[in-house]
Amino acid sequence: MSKLAVIDIGTNSIHMVLAEILPDASFKILDRFKDITRLGNGVFATRRLSEESMTRALEVLKTLVTLARNKGFERIVAVATSAVREAQNGGDFVALIMDQMGLRVRVISGTEEARLIFLGVKHSIALPDGPTLVVDIGGGSVELIVGNREGLIHGKSLKLGAIRLVEQFLPKTPPSELMMHALDDAVLAHLSDALGSFKMKTFQSLIATSGMAANVGEVIHLRQTGRPLPQHNLATILLKDIRSLEAELAKSSVKARLAIPGLDPKRVDTLLPTTVVLRCLLERSGLNEITLCDKAIREGVIYDFIVRHREGLKAERDIPDVRRRNVIGLARRCHAPEAHSLHVADLALSLFDQTKSEHRLGQQERTWLEYAAILHDVGYLINPRQHHKHAYYLIKHSDLGGLAVEEIDVVANIARYHRRALPSLKHEAFACLTSRLQRVVKLLASLLRIADGLDRTHFSLVQALSVKFGKQITIEVHLTGDAEMELWAAKSRADLFEQVFRRRVQFSGLLKTDHS
Repeated sequence: MSKLAVIDIGTNSIHMVLAEILPDASFKILDRFKDITRLGNGVFATRRLSEESMTRALEVLKTLVTLARNKGFERIVAVATSAVREAQNGGDFVALIMDQMGLRVRVISGTEEARLIFLGVKHSIALPDGPTLVVDIGGGSVELIVGNREGLIHGKSLKLGAIRLVEQFLPKTPPSELMMHALDDAVLAHLSDALGSFKMKTFQSLIATSGMAANVGEVIHLRQTGRPLPQHNLATILLKDIRSLEAELAKSSVKARLAIPGLDPKRVDTLLPTTVVLRCLLERSGLNEITLCDKAIREGVIYDFIVRHREGLKAERDIPDVRRRNVIGLARRCHAPEAHSLHVADLALSLFDQTKSEHRLGQQERTWLEYAAILHDVGYLINPRQHHKHAYYLIKHSDLGGLAVEEIDVVANIARYHRRALPSLKHEAFACLTSRLQRVVKLLASLLRIADGLDRTHFSLVQALSVKFGKQITIEVHLTGDAEMELWAAKSRADLFEQVFRRRVQFSGLLKTDHS
Protein backbone atom coordinates (compact mmCIF):
# COMPACT_ATOMS: atom_id res chain seq x y z
CA MET A 1 0.00 0.00 0.00
CA SER A 2 1.19 3.55 -0.73
CA LYS A 3 1.13 6.18 1.99
CA LEU A 4 0.58 9.89 1.39
CA ALA A 5 0.49 12.80 3.84
CA VAL A 6 -1.14 16.02 2.65
CA ILE A 7 -0.53 19.31 4.47
CA ASP A 8 -2.74 22.30 3.69
CA ILE A 9 -1.29 25.62 4.92
CA GLY A 10 -4.31 27.88 5.00
CA THR A 11 -4.86 31.45 6.10
CA ASN A 12 -6.79 30.38 9.17
CA SER A 13 -5.54 26.88 9.92
CA ILE A 14 -3.03 24.19 9.01
CA HIS A 15 -4.44 20.75 8.30
CA MET A 16 -2.82 17.39 7.69
CA VAL A 17 -4.44 14.19 6.48
CA LEU A 18 -2.69 10.83 6.40
CA ALA A 19 -4.00 8.62 3.62
CA GLU A 20 -3.41 5.11 2.37
CA ILE A 21 -3.79 4.75 -1.40
CA LEU A 22 -5.47 1.44 -2.21
CA PRO A 23 -4.85 -0.88 -5.20
CA ASP A 24 -8.08 0.24 -6.93
CA ALA A 25 -6.81 3.88 -6.92
CA SER A 26 -9.17 4.87 -4.12
CA PHE A 27 -7.86 5.95 -0.72
CA LYS A 28 -8.58 5.63 2.97
CA ILE A 29 -7.99 8.46 5.44
CA LEU A 30 -6.10 7.04 8.41
CA ASP A 31 -5.86 10.20 10.50
CA ARG A 32 -6.48 13.96 10.48
CA PHE A 33 -4.81 16.80 12.34
CA LYS A 34 -5.72 20.49 12.53
CA ASP A 35 -4.37 23.56 14.25
CA ILE A 36 -5.89 27.02 13.89
CA THR A 37 -2.70 29.08 13.54
CA ARG A 38 -4.13 32.32 12.06
CA LEU A 39 -1.12 32.57 9.74
CA GLY A 40 -2.97 35.24 7.77
CA ASN A 41 -3.58 37.62 10.68
CA GLY A 42 -2.78 41.14 9.47
CA VAL A 43 -1.45 39.95 6.11
CA PHE A 44 -4.17 41.55 3.98
CA ALA A 45 -3.49 45.01 5.42
CA THR A 46 0.32 44.82 5.61
CA ARG A 47 0.91 42.41 2.68
CA ARG A 48 3.32 40.57 4.98
CA LEU A 49 3.19 37.47 7.18
CA SER A 50 4.06 38.57 10.71
CA GLU A 51 7.11 37.09 12.46
CA GLU A 52 4.82 35.87 15.25
CA SER A 53 2.41 34.04 12.93
CA MET A 54 5.27 32.50 10.90
CA THR A 55 6.97 31.23 14.09
CA ARG A 56 3.67 29.74 15.28
CA ALA A 57 3.03 28.10 11.90
CA LEU A 58 6.59 26.71 11.66
CA GLU A 59 6.24 25.05 15.06
CA VAL A 60 2.97 23.41 14.01
CA LEU A 61 4.47 22.29 10.69
CA LYS A 62 7.54 20.78 12.42
CA THR A 63 5.25 18.77 14.68
CA LEU A 64 3.11 17.56 11.77
CA VAL A 65 6.06 16.65 9.52
CA THR A 66 7.79 14.77 12.38
CA LEU A 67 4.54 12.97 13.18
CA ALA A 68 4.02 11.96 9.54
CA ARG A 69 7.59 10.71 9.10
CA ASN A 70 7.51 8.80 12.41
CA LYS A 71 4.40 7.02 11.17
CA GLY A 72 6.21 6.01 7.98
CA PHE A 73 4.80 8.69 5.66
CA GLU A 74 7.89 9.67 3.70
CA ARG A 75 5.84 11.12 0.83
CA ILE A 76 4.41 14.46 1.96
CA VAL A 77 2.61 16.86 -0.39
CA ALA A 78 2.18 20.39 0.99
CA VAL A 79 0.16 23.26 -0.48
CA ALA A 80 -0.26 26.86 0.67
CA THR A 81 -3.13 29.18 -0.23
CA SER A 82 -4.09 32.86 -0.16
CA ALA A 83 -2.17 34.21 2.88
CA VAL A 84 1.16 32.85 1.58
CA ARG A 85 0.51 33.64 -2.09
CA GLU A 86 -0.46 37.27 -1.33
CA ALA A 87 2.28 38.03 1.21
CA GLN A 88 5.39 39.78 -0.06
CA ASN A 89 7.46 37.55 2.24
CA GLY A 90 5.55 34.39 1.33
CA GLY A 91 8.61 33.15 -0.56
CA ASP A 92 10.76 33.63 2.55
CA PHE A 93 8.28 31.59 4.59
CA VAL A 94 8.29 28.75 2.05
CA ALA A 95 12.13 28.84 2.01
CA LEU A 96 12.18 28.59 5.83
CA ILE A 97 10.00 25.47 5.67
CA MET A 98 12.38 23.89 3.16
CA ASP A 99 15.46 24.82 5.24
CA GLN A 100 14.06 23.65 8.56
CA MET A 101 12.08 20.57 7.49
CA GLY A 102 13.20 19.67 3.99
CA LEU A 103 9.57 20.07 2.90
CA ARG A 104 8.76 21.59 -0.47
CA VAL A 105 5.56 23.65 -0.37
CA ARG A 106 3.58 24.35 -3.53
CA VAL A 107 1.95 27.79 -3.38
CA ILE A 108 -1.18 27.34 -5.47
CA SER A 109 -3.22 29.93 -7.37
CA GLY A 110 -6.86 30.65 -6.58
CA THR A 111 -7.92 28.86 -9.78
CA GLU A 112 -5.91 25.77 -8.87
CA GLU A 113 -7.36 25.89 -5.36
CA ALA A 114 -10.87 25.89 -6.85
CA ARG A 115 -10.00 22.93 -9.10
CA LEU A 116 -8.64 20.85 -6.21
CA ILE A 117 -11.61 21.68 -3.97
CA PHE A 118 -14.01 20.58 -6.70
CA LEU A 119 -12.07 17.31 -7.13
CA GLY A 120 -12.59 16.61 -3.42
CA VAL A 121 -16.32 17.43 -3.59
CA LYS A 122 -16.95 15.50 -6.81
CA HIS A 123 -15.62 12.29 -5.26
CA SER A 124 -17.58 12.78 -2.04
CA ILE A 125 -21.07 13.83 -3.14
CA ALA A 126 -23.15 12.47 -6.03
CA LEU A 127 -23.50 15.61 -8.12
CA PRO A 128 -26.51 16.06 -10.42
CA ASP A 129 -26.35 16.41 -14.22
CA GLY A 130 -27.30 20.08 -13.91
CA PRO A 131 -24.98 22.81 -12.61
CA THR A 132 -24.19 22.89 -8.91
CA LEU A 133 -22.61 25.79 -7.07
CA VAL A 134 -19.78 24.94 -4.65
CA VAL A 135 -18.42 27.44 -2.13
CA ASP A 136 -15.35 27.07 0.08
CA ILE A 137 -14.91 29.84 2.65
CA GLY A 138 -11.34 30.07 3.84
CA GLY A 139 -9.54 32.65 5.91
CA GLY A 140 -8.21 34.65 2.97
CA SER A 141 -10.34 33.72 -0.02
CA VAL A 142 -13.65 32.24 -1.07
CA GLU A 143 -13.53 29.73 -3.90
CA LEU A 144 -16.70 29.80 -5.97
CA ILE A 145 -17.10 26.86 -8.34
CA VAL A 146 -19.70 25.68 -10.82
CA GLY A 147 -19.67 22.02 -11.83
CA ASN A 148 -21.68 18.87 -12.37
CA ARG A 149 -21.00 15.14 -12.38
CA GLU A 150 -19.03 15.57 -15.63
CA GLY A 151 -16.57 17.96 -14.05
CA LEU A 152 -15.70 21.57 -13.29
CA ILE A 153 -17.28 24.24 -15.49
CA HIS A 154 -16.19 27.52 -13.83
CA GLY A 155 -13.90 28.32 -10.93
CA LYS A 156 -13.22 31.70 -9.33
CA SER A 157 -11.26 32.82 -6.30
CA LEU A 158 -12.75 35.84 -4.50
CA LYS A 159 -11.05 37.94 -1.84
CA LEU A 160 -13.84 37.31 0.66
CA GLY A 161 -12.13 35.06 3.20
CA ALA A 162 -13.41 35.37 6.78
CA ILE A 163 -10.16 36.71 8.31
CA ARG A 164 -9.84 39.24 5.48
CA LEU A 165 -13.44 40.45 6.00
CA VAL A 166 -12.93 40.79 9.78
CA GLU A 167 -9.80 42.90 9.22
CA GLN A 168 -11.42 45.08 6.54
CA PHE A 169 -14.95 45.59 7.88
CA LEU A 170 -15.33 44.41 11.49
CA PRO A 171 -12.77 46.25 13.65
CA LYS A 172 -14.92 45.92 16.80
CA THR A 173 -17.29 43.40 18.38
CA PRO A 174 -20.22 43.68 18.18
CA PRO A 175 -19.97 45.68 14.93
CA SER A 176 -21.99 48.82 14.27
CA GLU A 177 -24.86 48.78 11.77
CA LEU A 178 -22.70 50.87 9.44
CA MET A 179 -19.97 48.22 9.52
CA MET A 180 -22.49 45.46 8.77
CA HIS A 181 -23.94 47.44 5.84
CA ALA A 182 -20.46 47.99 4.39
CA LEU A 183 -19.66 44.27 4.79
CA ASP A 184 -22.97 43.28 3.19
CA ASP A 185 -22.44 45.62 0.21
CA ALA A 186 -18.88 44.39 -0.41
CA VAL A 187 -19.83 40.68 -0.23
CA LEU A 188 -22.85 41.16 -2.53
CA ALA A 189 -20.81 43.14 -5.05
CA HIS A 190 -18.08 40.46 -5.26
CA LEU A 191 -20.58 37.60 -5.47
CA SER A 192 -22.72 39.37 -8.09
CA ASP A 193 -19.66 40.03 -10.29
CA ALA A 194 -18.56 36.41 -10.03
CA LEU A 195 -22.00 34.87 -10.63
CA GLY A 196 -22.62 37.33 -13.46
CA SER A 197 -19.48 36.10 -15.23
CA PHE A 198 -20.67 32.48 -15.20
CA LYS A 199 -22.59 31.23 -18.23
CA MET A 200 -24.99 29.32 -15.98
CA LYS A 201 -27.45 31.57 -14.19
CA THR A 202 -29.44 28.93 -12.29
CA PHE A 203 -28.13 26.17 -10.08
CA GLN A 204 -29.65 22.97 -8.79
CA SER A 205 -27.97 23.16 -5.40
CA LEU A 206 -25.35 24.91 -3.29
CA ILE A 207 -22.64 22.86 -1.58
CA ALA A 208 -20.42 24.39 1.11
CA THR A 209 -17.09 22.95 2.23
CA SER A 210 -14.56 24.11 4.87
CA GLY A 211 -14.45 24.26 8.63
CA MET A 212 -16.16 27.67 8.67
CA ALA A 213 -19.35 26.41 7.01
CA ALA A 214 -19.22 23.19 9.04
CA ASN A 215 -19.18 25.18 12.30
CA VAL A 216 -22.23 27.17 11.14
CA GLY A 217 -23.96 23.82 10.56
CA GLU A 218 -22.91 22.52 13.98
CA VAL A 219 -24.26 25.58 15.82
CA ILE A 220 -27.59 25.54 13.96
CA HIS A 221 -28.10 21.77 14.42
CA LEU A 222 -27.33 21.98 18.14
CA ARG A 223 -29.79 24.86 18.61
CA GLN A 224 -32.56 22.97 16.85
CA THR A 225 -32.08 19.48 18.29
CA GLY A 226 -29.97 19.86 21.42
CA ARG A 227 -27.65 17.23 19.95
CA PRO A 228 -24.33 17.53 18.10
CA LEU A 229 -24.35 17.18 14.31
CA PRO A 230 -23.85 13.41 13.75
CA GLN A 231 -21.98 13.92 10.46
CA HIS A 232 -21.07 16.95 8.39
CA ASN A 233 -21.23 15.34 4.98
CA LEU A 234 -24.64 15.90 3.31
CA ALA A 235 -26.06 17.78 6.32
CA THR A 236 -28.29 20.68 5.20
CA ILE A 237 -28.71 24.23 6.52
CA LEU A 238 -31.73 26.40 5.67
CA LEU A 239 -31.44 30.06 4.66
CA LYS A 240 -33.78 31.18 7.48
CA ASP A 241 -31.52 29.53 10.09
CA ILE A 242 -28.41 31.19 8.65
CA ARG A 243 -30.20 34.58 8.81
CA SER A 244 -31.17 33.94 12.43
CA LEU A 245 -27.60 32.99 13.45
CA GLU A 246 -26.14 35.97 11.59
CA ALA A 247 -28.50 38.36 13.40
CA GLU A 248 -27.51 36.90 16.78
CA LEU A 249 -23.76 37.04 16.06
CA ALA A 250 -24.04 40.63 14.77
CA LYS A 251 -25.38 41.90 18.08
CA SER A 252 -23.33 39.69 20.44
CA SER A 253 -20.19 40.54 22.38
CA VAL A 254 -17.23 38.14 22.32
CA LYS A 255 -18.36 36.73 25.69
CA ALA A 256 -21.93 36.19 24.44
CA ARG A 257 -20.66 34.48 21.28
CA LEU A 258 -18.45 32.14 23.32
CA ALA A 259 -21.57 31.07 25.23
CA ILE A 260 -23.31 29.91 22.03
CA PRO A 261 -23.43 26.08 22.15
CA GLY A 262 -21.28 24.46 19.45
CA LEU A 263 -19.44 27.64 18.42
CA ASP A 264 -15.71 26.94 17.98
CA PRO A 265 -13.95 29.48 20.27
CA LYS A 266 -11.20 29.89 17.66
CA ARG A 267 -13.83 31.07 15.18
CA VAL A 268 -15.44 33.57 17.55
CA ASP A 269 -14.71 36.47 15.16
CA THR A 270 -14.81 34.71 11.77
CA LEU A 271 -18.20 32.96 12.04
CA LEU A 272 -20.14 36.20 11.49
CA PRO A 273 -18.60 37.04 8.08
CA THR A 274 -19.02 33.35 7.15
CA THR A 275 -22.78 33.58 7.74
CA VAL A 276 -22.91 36.79 5.69
CA VAL A 277 -21.20 35.12 2.70
CA LEU A 278 -23.45 32.05 2.90
CA ARG A 279 -26.62 34.13 3.24
CA CYS A 280 -25.71 36.47 0.38
CA LEU A 281 -24.84 33.54 -1.86
CA LEU A 282 -28.16 31.80 -1.19
CA GLU A 283 -30.13 35.00 -1.75
CA ARG A 284 -28.21 35.87 -4.91
CA SER A 285 -28.54 32.37 -6.41
CA GLY A 286 -32.22 31.99 -5.48
CA LEU A 287 -31.64 28.83 -3.44
CA ASN A 288 -33.05 28.06 -0.01
CA GLU A 289 -30.58 25.64 1.56
CA ILE A 290 -26.93 24.63 1.68
CA THR A 291 -25.59 21.06 1.68
CA LEU A 292 -22.40 20.58 3.66
CA CYS A 293 -19.49 18.55 2.28
CA ASP A 294 -16.69 17.37 4.56
CA LYS A 295 -14.21 16.87 1.69
CA ALA A 296 -12.35 19.73 0.04
CA ILE A 297 -8.85 20.75 -0.95
CA ARG A 298 -6.94 18.08 1.00
CA GLU A 299 -8.91 15.23 -0.52
CA GLY A 300 -8.65 16.98 -3.89
CA VAL A 301 -4.85 16.96 -3.57
CA ILE A 302 -4.97 13.19 -2.90
CA TYR A 303 -7.17 12.49 -5.95
CA ASP A 304 -4.94 14.73 -8.05
CA PHE A 305 -1.85 12.88 -6.80
CA ILE A 306 -3.38 9.50 -7.67
CA VAL A 307 -4.22 10.64 -11.22
CA ARG A 308 -0.76 12.15 -11.78
CA HIS A 309 1.13 9.20 -10.32
CA ARG A 310 -1.09 6.29 -11.40
CA GLU A 311 1.72 4.50 -13.27
CA GLY A 312 4.24 5.06 -10.50
CA LEU A 313 1.83 3.85 -7.81
CA LYS A 314 1.10 0.71 -9.85
CA ALA A 315 4.84 0.12 -10.18
CA GLU A 316 5.22 0.48 -6.40
CA ARG A 317 2.62 -2.23 -5.84
CA ASP A 318 4.06 -4.51 -8.52
CA ILE A 319 7.73 -3.93 -7.60
CA PRO A 320 7.96 -3.11 -3.87
CA ASP A 321 11.79 -2.87 -3.85
CA VAL A 322 12.63 0.78 -4.61
CA ARG A 323 16.01 -0.01 -6.23
CA ARG A 324 14.66 -2.64 -8.62
CA ARG A 325 11.62 -0.45 -9.34
CA ASN A 326 13.83 2.48 -10.37
CA VAL A 327 15.95 0.21 -12.57
CA ILE A 328 12.88 -1.20 -14.34
CA GLY A 329 11.46 2.34 -14.55
CA LEU A 330 14.58 3.51 -16.41
CA ALA A 331 14.41 0.50 -18.76
CA ARG A 332 10.78 1.32 -19.53
CA ARG A 333 11.45 5.03 -20.07
CA CYS A 334 14.17 4.08 -22.55
CA HIS A 335 11.82 1.59 -24.30
CA ALA A 336 14.25 -1.29 -23.76
CA PRO A 337 12.78 -4.67 -24.87
CA GLU A 338 11.41 -5.77 -21.48
CA ALA A 339 10.82 -9.50 -22.13
CA HIS A 340 14.34 -9.86 -23.57
CA SER A 341 15.97 -7.83 -20.78
CA LEU A 342 14.28 -9.81 -17.99
CA HIS A 343 15.05 -13.14 -19.72
CA VAL A 344 18.71 -12.19 -20.09
CA ALA A 345 18.73 -11.22 -16.40
CA ASP A 346 17.39 -14.69 -15.46
CA LEU A 347 20.04 -16.45 -17.57
CA ALA A 348 22.84 -14.24 -16.20
CA LEU A 349 21.75 -14.92 -12.61
CA SER A 350 21.65 -18.66 -13.32
CA LEU A 351 25.24 -18.44 -14.60
CA PHE A 352 26.20 -16.42 -11.49
CA ASP A 353 24.67 -18.96 -9.10
CA GLN A 354 26.26 -21.96 -10.85
CA THR A 355 29.75 -20.41 -10.97
CA LYS A 356 29.74 -19.13 -7.39
CA SER A 357 32.23 -21.77 -6.17
CA GLU A 358 34.74 -20.17 -8.56
CA HIS A 359 34.06 -16.43 -8.21
CA ARG A 360 32.88 -16.34 -4.55
CA LEU A 361 30.93 -13.10 -5.01
CA GLY A 362 27.89 -12.33 -2.85
CA GLN A 363 24.34 -11.01 -2.97
CA GLN A 364 25.36 -7.41 -3.62
CA GLU A 365 27.26 -8.34 -6.78
CA ARG A 366 24.42 -10.64 -7.86
CA THR A 367 22.03 -7.67 -7.61
CA TRP A 368 24.38 -5.48 -9.69
CA LEU A 369 24.43 -8.15 -12.39
CA GLU A 370 20.63 -8.30 -12.44
CA TYR A 371 20.32 -4.50 -12.75
CA ALA A 372 22.94 -4.33 -15.52
CA ALA A 373 21.14 -7.12 -17.41
CA ILE A 374 17.79 -5.33 -17.15
CA LEU A 375 19.42 -2.13 -18.45
CA HIS A 376 21.91 -3.49 -20.98
CA ASP A 377 19.86 -2.45 -24.03
CA VAL A 378 18.70 1.02 -22.92
CA GLY A 379 21.27 2.56 -25.28
CA TYR A 380 19.08 1.70 -28.27
CA LEU A 381 17.08 4.80 -27.28
CA ILE A 382 19.96 6.93 -28.59
CA ASN A 383 21.27 4.77 -31.43
CA PRO A 384 21.61 1.02 -32.17
CA ARG A 385 25.21 1.62 -33.18
CA GLN A 386 27.43 1.57 -30.11
CA HIS A 387 24.33 1.14 -27.94
CA HIS A 388 26.53 -0.45 -25.24
CA LYS A 389 28.35 2.90 -24.84
CA HIS A 390 25.06 4.81 -24.87
CA ALA A 391 23.79 2.41 -22.18
CA TYR A 392 26.73 3.38 -19.98
CA TYR A 393 25.94 7.07 -20.41
CA LEU A 394 22.19 6.70 -19.70
CA ILE A 395 22.71 4.58 -16.59
CA LYS A 396 25.46 6.83 -15.27
CA HIS A 397 23.42 10.01 -15.70
CA SER A 398 19.97 8.75 -14.67
CA ASP A 399 18.59 9.22 -11.19
CA LEU A 400 18.56 5.61 -9.93
CA GLY A 401 17.24 6.31 -6.43
CA GLY A 402 18.39 3.79 -3.82
CA LEU A 403 21.75 3.08 -5.52
CA ALA A 404 24.96 4.67 -4.29
CA VAL A 405 27.16 6.49 -6.85
CA GLU A 406 29.72 3.66 -6.75
CA GLU A 407 26.98 1.08 -7.44
CA ILE A 408 25.71 3.07 -10.42
CA ASP A 409 29.28 3.19 -11.77
CA VAL A 410 29.57 -0.60 -11.49
CA VAL A 411 26.16 -1.29 -13.10
CA ALA A 412 26.90 1.17 -15.92
CA ASN A 413 30.27 -0.47 -16.61
CA ILE A 414 28.83 -4.01 -16.64
CA ALA A 415 26.19 -2.90 -19.17
CA ARG A 416 28.89 -1.10 -21.19
CA TYR A 417 30.83 -4.36 -21.66
CA HIS A 418 27.90 -6.62 -22.58
CA ARG A 419 29.20 -6.57 -26.18
CA ARG A 420 32.16 -5.54 -28.32
CA ALA A 421 35.35 -4.39 -26.53
CA LEU A 422 36.54 -6.06 -23.32
CA PRO A 423 37.16 -4.04 -20.14
CA SER A 424 40.44 -2.14 -20.43
CA LEU A 425 42.42 0.34 -18.38
CA LYS A 426 42.52 2.44 -21.55
CA HIS A 427 38.83 3.16 -20.90
CA GLU A 428 38.63 6.02 -18.41
CA ALA A 429 35.33 4.94 -16.77
CA PHE A 430 36.74 1.47 -16.08
CA ALA A 431 40.16 2.75 -14.98
CA CYS A 432 38.50 5.00 -12.37
CA LEU A 433 37.13 1.96 -10.48
CA THR A 434 39.05 0.37 -7.60
CA SER A 435 40.93 -2.81 -8.48
CA ARG A 436 38.35 -4.87 -6.56
CA LEU A 437 35.48 -3.35 -8.54
CA GLN A 438 37.40 -3.77 -11.80
CA ARG A 439 37.53 -7.51 -11.08
CA VAL A 440 33.80 -7.51 -10.25
CA VAL A 441 32.92 -5.70 -13.48
CA LYS A 442 35.02 -8.10 -15.56
CA LEU A 443 33.46 -11.15 -13.98
CA LEU A 444 29.85 -9.96 -14.12
CA ALA A 445 30.23 -8.59 -17.66
CA SER A 446 31.56 -12.00 -18.73
CA LEU A 447 28.32 -13.61 -17.53
CA LEU A 448 26.13 -10.93 -19.10
CA ARG A 449 27.84 -11.29 -22.51
CA ILE A 450 26.98 -15.01 -22.65
CA ALA A 451 23.44 -14.52 -21.27
CA ASP A 452 22.74 -11.83 -23.90
CA GLY A 453 24.09 -14.11 -26.63
CA LEU A 454 21.77 -16.89 -25.46
CA ASP A 455 18.77 -14.70 -26.32
CA ARG A 456 20.15 -13.37 -29.58
CA THR A 457 16.77 -13.64 -31.38
CA HIS A 458 14.74 -12.26 -28.42
CA PHE A 459 12.48 -15.35 -28.62
CA SER A 460 13.47 -16.82 -25.21
CA LEU A 461 14.42 -20.12 -26.87
CA VAL A 462 16.88 -20.96 -24.07
CA GLN A 463 14.74 -21.96 -21.11
CA ALA A 464 17.47 -23.07 -18.72
CA LEU A 465 21.16 -23.85 -18.54
CA SER A 466 23.52 -25.92 -16.43
CA VAL A 467 27.24 -25.34 -15.91
CA LYS A 468 29.69 -28.23 -15.48
CA PHE A 469 33.33 -27.71 -14.44
CA GLY A 470 36.17 -29.88 -15.61
CA LYS A 471 39.33 -29.27 -17.61
CA GLN A 472 37.03 -27.01 -19.54
CA ILE A 473 33.68 -25.50 -18.65
CA THR A 474 30.59 -26.92 -20.35
CA ILE A 475 27.43 -24.87 -20.50
CA GLU A 476 24.52 -27.16 -21.29
CA VAL A 477 21.67 -25.20 -22.82
CA HIS A 478 18.05 -26.41 -22.68
CA LEU A 479 16.27 -25.27 -25.85
CA THR A 480 12.64 -25.06 -26.97
CA GLY A 481 13.36 -24.64 -30.69
CA ASP A 482 16.04 -24.09 -33.29
CA ALA A 483 18.58 -21.95 -31.50
CA GLU A 484 21.64 -22.08 -33.72
CA MET A 485 21.79 -18.28 -33.65
CA GLU A 486 21.78 -18.29 -29.83
CA LEU A 487 24.58 -20.88 -29.61
CA TRP A 488 26.66 -19.05 -32.20
CA ALA A 489 26.20 -15.71 -30.40
CA ALA A 490 27.05 -17.18 -26.99
CA LYS A 491 30.27 -18.77 -28.36
CA SER A 492 31.29 -15.47 -29.94
CA ARG A 493 30.72 -13.68 -26.60
CA ALA A 494 32.61 -16.22 -24.45
CA ASP A 495 36.00 -14.52 -24.75
CA LEU A 496 35.81 -12.55 -21.49
CA PHE A 497 34.32 -15.56 -19.63
CA GLU A 498 37.30 -17.72 -20.70
CA GLN A 499 39.71 -14.99 -19.65
CA VAL A 500 38.11 -14.58 -16.22
CA PHE A 501 37.68 -18.29 -15.43
CA ARG A 502 40.96 -19.26 -17.18
CA ARG A 503 39.40 -22.19 -18.98
CA ARG A 504 37.95 -22.92 -22.36
CA VAL A 505 34.18 -23.04 -22.54
CA GLN A 506 31.99 -25.13 -24.79
CA PHE A 507 28.24 -25.08 -25.34
CA SER A 508 25.96 -28.03 -25.93
CA GLY A 509 22.31 -27.71 -26.83
CA LEU A 510 19.60 -30.03 -25.51
CA LEU A 511 16.23 -29.74 -27.25
CA LYS A 512 13.40 -30.02 -24.75
CA THR A 513 10.51 -32.24 -25.93
CA ASP A 514 7.03 -32.66 -24.51
CA HIS A 515 8.18 -35.95 -22.89
CA SER A 516 11.30 -34.59 -21.27
